[in-house]
Amino acid sequence: MAEGGSKIWTAFSLASALTAAAVAKKTLDKSWTLATGKKPPENPADPDVDIWEAVTWAVASGVAVGLARMLAQRRAASYYARSTGHLPPDLQRDAQRA
Repeated sequence: MAEGGSKIWTAFSLASALTAAAVAKKTLDKSWTLATGKKPPENPADPDVDIWEAVTWAVASGVAVGLARMLAQRRAASYYARSTGHLPPDLQRDAQRA
């Protein structure tokens, strides 16, 4: 069961992280447009994009997507634990080290 549980957790964790990242990106795109009045930079590495706009976009998108993924994976782990009675296999190892 541990191997099967590990595969289920991996798929569940990946799906929740990807969904959260997509929602965060869409939300950030809309927020950027509302705040600046223009679309977010499509390629911040493009020399035609102002450096401060590129830096601001990189920081904002990195924080938003990273935070959304982390929160989604924490919720997924909590749901997994409630459903199975134990933490996901990857997190059990972390809990044993602490």
